[in-house]
Amino acid sequence: MRISNQPDDLAFTPASGQRLYWAQLPDHVRRALETRLGAAVTEAVSQPGGFSPGVAARLRLANGRSVFVKAVSASINPHSPGMHRREARIAAALPPSVPTPRLLDAYDDGDWIALTFEDVEGAAPQVPWRRPELDRVLAAVSQLTSLLTPAPIDVERVSDLMSDVFTGWRQLAADVESGKDDLQGVDPWVRRHLTDLVALEMQAAGAADGATLLHTDIRADNVLLAPAKVFFVDWPWASRGAAWIDLLFLLPSVAMQRGPKPWEIFDTHPLAREVAGDRVTAVVAVITGFFIRSSRQPSPPGLPTIRAFQRDQGLPALEWLKRRTAWS
Repeated sequence: MRISNQPDDLAFTPASGQRLYWAQLPDHVRRALETRLGAAVTEAVSQPGGFSPGVAARLRLANGRSVFVKAVSASINPHSPGMHRREARIAAALPPSVPTPRLLDAYDDGDWIALTFEDVEGAAPQVPWRRPELDRVLAAVSQLTSLLTPAPIDVERVSDLMSDVFTGWRQLAADVESGKDDLQGVDPWVRRHLTDLVALEMQAAGAADGATLLHTDIRADNVLLAPAKVFFVDWPWASRGAAWIDLLFLLPSVAMQRGPKPWEIFDTHPLAREVAGDRVTAVVAVITGFFIRSSRQPSPPGLPTIRAFQRDQGLPALEWLKRRTAWS
């Protein structure tokens, strides 16, 4: 489960979607889930963290069990059911050694899809980040990477699965050329170097290649800290790539949530040792282009805060990219 322990007066955009409550699920979905669970739901506590719209709730059952359920339909967000279905396939295939709540069941009636996971007693890291918790997560990312190299399941390359992420600058350049985007509000450095950024981005698919099974979406809201273990939740974007990608993708969110600058962690982290600098720069360019271009798009259904969240991550990512390229 996901427990909210974040302060109410954050100076950055919180990681939260538009949640439905358990009681707002259609009657036939709730009845079907209770039947599959083997007991009636006596209590449902909504969990606000994360960007999947729909229901995300910890359920207490009449037989004393607790489970975590997430459910969505295309009427809430047209892309989310496909992500839930892929997550169900990934979660079912992950080895038991992977530190993630076990998938118990997947309900799919063609419209609504609901995933039921074991309930984990844990809490998301505090944000702004506290150094002891950040150190736990960084160490756990290293352990996870070691555990998942080579990839224990067959998945797409990260650059193939996440093609929108790997073409952000190209899409932004096309928007500028067509007149859809005038780059108002964007750092002038981007306008000066947009052609160079497109060329750099095109190197990233090869730079990101590797044999590791990646989560690709590790952030504070996708982590649970239990007393003796760090759990990683929400695996719809699992893919294959270089061992250092998960760390790199994590760091803009850490900086945005008042943690250290990305390079202050990456440059001394064990996963970054002996990685060619041009590979790193190409992938930093990718994540920066994705955040900047995405933040300028309309909000998708059910996710009213995601564009601001992407914008807030784009700022430290751009700072990192400018530092790595040293372009004036």
